[in-house]
Amino acid sequence: MAVTRKPVVEVRRSQRRRRTVSAYRDGERVVVLIPDQFSRAEESEWVDRMLARLAAREGRLARSDAELLVRASRLIDNYLPEYGSAAVPASVRWVTNQNGRWGSCTPADRTIRISHRIQDMPDWVIDYVLLHELTHLIVPSHNAEFWALVARYPRSERARGYLEGVAATAAIP
Repeated sequence: MAVTRKPVVEVRRSQRRRRTVSAYRDGERVVVLIPDQFSRAEESEWVDRMLARLAAREGRLARSDAELLVRASRLIDNYLPEYGSAAVPASVRWVTNQNGRWGSCTPADRTIRISHRIQDMPDWVIDYVLLHELTHLIVPSHNAEFWALVARYPRSERARGYLEGVAATAAIP
């Protein structure tokens, strides 16, 4: 059983900071920035809270290819069950060379690649992109049948809007 050690924490108090608390990693150390007027109890509470937030964010960033495959299986079971093995990819992996699209699928060899740019996005957005690519294993084009299958995902419209917003924001100089 692996034992996780609490990182070394450096608390920096600021007289200019009034309400906000932030934290970041500096090598092996975590720096927590808090308002100067916080009590020791508030400091302790916020250090714990910020360590949990950092751990959660780093957990999202550490998403693996194996996790994508598990996610794909769950999505197939929930939204494409009648297609069975036709919806199962040969491989699903994160890639760093896709900057113009969120994901891609090659139906001929049944491979799916998901852009690393979405690794830190909410789970429901990742699920949408993955389901979109899984659907290409059944329907290669973006026709009405394709969109009807993708629409089975209850947050599909919301995820599309989220991705469009991210894309629009990225285009602003």
